[in-house]
Amino acid sequence: MREPLIRYPIVQHAYVVRDLDESIRHWIELVGAGPFFVSRNHVGRELTYRGTPSQTLVHYAFGQSGDTQVQLIAQDDPGPSIYRDMYPVGEAGLHHIACLVPAVDMPREVARFEAAGFAVASSLISYVPVAYFDCREDLGYFVELHGLNDEVAEIFDTFRMAHEQWDGVTDPVRARSKSSSR
Repeated sequence: MREPLIRYPIVQHAYVVRDLDESIRHWIELVGAGPFFVSRNHVGRELTYRGTPSQTLVHYAFGQSGDTQVQLIAQDDPGPSIYRDMYPVGEAGLHHIACLVPAVDMPREVARFEAAGFAVASSLISYVPVAYFDCREDLGYFVELHGLNDEVAEIFDTFRMAHEQWDGVTDPVRARSKSSSR
């Protein structure tokens, strides 16, 4: 038996949504996720799409549901992206899962995915390198490997602690005070 391709815990489920604000309300009311930290018109640093530099803007919202982080992604920009690869305008659903990989291990983990036949579909710098792999044929969704360092751990902890301390009503939508956007 060979070692599984995904070796780090899945910490996030990410969804492409039609309307970010409506989806936030939906996740709060039906799932109890939140509060959501929003970043609008986000472009990752050194963003690539299928090996080409990209300037495609997206809107992100990050919330917590129990032990799992929920990311909601809306794209108004007509530019190409891994989100549009999976969901044309007007469609929505699960897009990717994410694993936090110690930053020092990222090159090795990216090489493992590539050796298994999964090319990097998109990459960016979000404090540390991030790589997305198109695993739809095998898993039905993309896989994100997100580098982990102290700064990233602090951000994930902020979302988790906000959820644990939240009353489910007060300030359900919050602007991200810190963003890795350009």
